[in-house]
Amino acid sequence: MSTFEDLNLSKQLHYALDDLGFTQPTPIQEQSFATILSGKDMVGIAQTGTGKTFAFILPILRDLKFSKQVNPRVLILVPTRELVLQIVEEVTKLTAYMNVRTLGVYGGVNINAQKQAMAQGADIVVATPGRLYDLALSRALKLKSIQKLVIDEVDVMLDLGFRFQLQNIFELLPERRQNIMFSATMTEDVDVLIDDYFIAPAKISIAVSGTPLENINQQCFDVKNFYTKANLLVHLLQDKETYRKVLVFTSHKKDADRLFEVVEETYPTEGCVIHSNKTQNYRMRSIKQFDEGDNRILIATDVMSRGLDLNEISHVVNFDTPKFPENYMHRIGRTGRAKHEGESLLFVTEKEQEAKQRIEQLMDYKIRLLPFPDGVEISSKLTPDERPKEDLVENRRNRGSNTYVSGEAFHEKSEKNSKTNQGGSYRREIAKKYKKPKTRGDKNYNKRNKKK
Repeated sequence: MSTFEDLNLSKQLHYALDDLGFTQPTPIQEQSFATILSGKDMVGIAQTGTGKTFAFILPILRDLKFSKQVNPRVLILVPTRELVLQIVEEVTKLTAYMNVRTLGVYGGVNINAQKQAMAQGADIVVATPGRLYDLALSRALKLKSIQKLVIDEVDVMLDLGFRFQLQNIFELLPERRQNIMFSATMTEDVDVLIDDYFIAPAKISIAVSGTPLENINQQCFDVKNFYTKANLLVHLLQDKETYRKVLVFTSHKKDADRLFEVVEETYPTEGCVIHSNKTQNYRMRSIKQFDEGDNRILIATDVMSRGLDLNEISHVVNFDTPKFPENYMHRIGRTGRAKHEGESLLFVTEKEQEAKQRIEQLMDYKIRLLPFPDGVEISSKLTPDERPKEDLVENRRNRGSNTYVSGEAFHEKSEKNSKTNQGGSYRREIAKKYKKPKTRGDKNYNKRNKKK
């Protein structure tokens, strides 16, 4: 097995890797290094947790020379703020013995502070597409010196609706540049982007999309509804030694908040929740508290699943079954990292059975079904999304039953009140007096009629 010593890295990078305790590159890091170093466009397909970040940072830093210029030479685009902060942190660790300026920019914070930071100069800019485009339009950031463009988690970007922003950013970049793209899945949208903007890219695929990570033990429960799932989760979390660091995924923000309220009742100081409606400071604080062990339960939405690099997660709980099988892979990839054993649980309702089958077909893997634990209350309470449509229609009817209905207390309008607004008597009288000319050119028509 090769080591980082076998790669053509600079002494400064070796010193940094030694400090971090890294000796062996992952397969995606090893196979990407020579391609990126050659300057060719590259597309890397690898599952979450396989070391994609170092795969593109190491060869880029290997060739990045010292410079005093203000405009950046490397641009790294990512879908979430959390991923910006994570990559900036990784670059900072690797450049401990180098003079490289790295700047992260993202929305949700004061843009003027980022403009001032940009004016100080940067070699590498890590950004979300929206804020980067805003800075470029305001001319606080000039992209004419970009030599290498990296797009990480490109499939998530396209899912989040960043397509047009990416296209606009491509138009601002110099034509001569190296394009590097990493993704966990290869979709039709990703293929279109590659065809439009990449030049004969080398494709490196480490794992077929959907291949389950071997060191993750996957199990599932058949559960009746949302609140029964919540009762099951609360029951499992009683074993604090086994469930010592639990990441719970929901598909929607409202479900995340609803679940957090239930968990908070039983474990008032042990949980936190993050999704896109939470402020940046709240999200950063929640992630830090969870990562450092102050909170052992973190509830998050799918949008957050790509931007979390958390250590030693004991369990990933899929509170609902994702409609898209690839999202399941991204979720469970948060555990079982760096060759550690991981545990994944999937809660499945009757309506979600079909989605579960799609996941198993994609992975070619049967998720083991566990018996439902005794003592867990099966709730009859339903969320608005779970209620039958007939009930919702009946509720609307009941809400409308308080409106007045005409009966004996009502009478016909009087002659005075039955009149309608005709637009004013002056306008009507003028219309009678001066009729419309038969032709536009007959200017004397009204004069002749008036004499009559």
